[in-house]
Amino acid sequence: MKGEPFGPTRGGREMTLRLGPAGVPLSCKGRTIVEGMDDITALGLDAMEIQTVRTVQPKNFDQYWQAGILSWDSGLEMNLHGPYYAELLGSRRERNRTLTKMEASMQAGKIVNARHLVYHVGPYGENDPGSETNEQVANIFSGVVERVHQIWGDESDEDDYAAFPWVHKAKPSLVGIETSGRQDLWGTVEEVIEVCNHVEGTVPVLNMAHIHARGHGRMRTSEDYSELFEQVRKQYGGKKFYCHFAGIEHRMGNALHYTQIKKSDLKFEPFAEFLAEEGEWLDITIISDSPLLEHDAMYMLQHYDKARQRLLEIQARDERRIKLAIEAGMSTEELEMLEKEVSESRKGDKDDGAKKTVDKKKKPAAKAAAKKGSSKMMSFDEKADKDDVF
Repeated sequence: MKGEPFGPTRGGREMTLRLGPAGVPLSCKGRTIVEGMDDITALGLDAMEIQTVRTVQPKNFDQYWQAGILSWDSGLEMNLHGPYYAELLGSRRERNRTLTKMEASMQAGKIVNARHLVYHVGPYGENDPGSETNEQVANIFSGVVERVHQIWGDESDEDDYAAFPWVHKAKPSLVGIETSGRQDLWGTVEEVIEVCNHVEGTVPVLNMAHIHARGHGRMRTSEDYSELFEQVRKQYGGKKFYCHFAGIEHRMGNALHYTQIKKSDLKFEPFAEFLAEEGEWLDITIISDSPLLEHDAMYMLQHYDKARQRLLEIQARDERRIKLAIEAGMSTEELEMLEKEVSESRKGDKDDGAKKTVDKKKKPAAKAAAKKGSSKMMSFDEKADKDDVF
């Protein structure tokens, strides 16, 4: 099941890109979700992920409903992250305790009009990585998706859902299964894709910081991102993606904690380059998990715009080259060779000029040294006489 395109678009002809923070912006004077949504819109961002972290409190449901109405009217994409600590592969008691916490977040997801409900699986426990464990996870999430649809309700029940117009016009929330950042936690890219392929209504949540950490610093170039998205497209299909991004401290294949993007070896520039050059087919939401929240979300937006601008400049230069070639009656290859020769010639002239400048600087220095030596008075630093035993 695929959700409908939602919210403003940004990017190329077909690409849809949404950016936003994981929680209420740090710069927001008020600390409510609705006030946070206003600030996010003012910053030019168009997505938000509510962090429930632990158990959802019923006292917040009125605030969630207000956020849902605002989201529906404004087009701001709302998402919700379930409890961070999960034990879906633990004992029956541990699993039921996790599912109880998830139940509250599913209820909140309907009220807030969440497009994605994001969940962790937790430790492998006594299970070994492999198909049997993946099948167990798939069975659990099959029940989760079914419960989300039950909570979403029946379209024919007009009275019960008069306050929730999205119930009739939008599809139920997609259940996102997030990649993990530690070796002892279930959630490699391959595991997540396998489960999502078997459970309708689920979607992979690609946490780039976790993937980077678990892969010992895997995401370093635009080609790395291209390979990742191509892998997901081939094995899972579709063009809709939901991602988390932040800086990360990691050691020995394990994530330690999030950091701001500038202080991490996980850089956003290669991701931005991939999105600008190869991402025209994507419909993607990127949530900033950084401690700087909206500041790093804006940082990502700026770098994407820069990458997009560089691409447009390259395209304009290529178009000019072709135009000049046609006017001069030359082939594109001949024009490229000519430009290359001119470029090398200019580089050679520049190197010669730099060399002459260096030589000119060296000569006065040598003269100054000679002058200094001639005016020097008697020195007592002469070499000692060979017969001087002291």
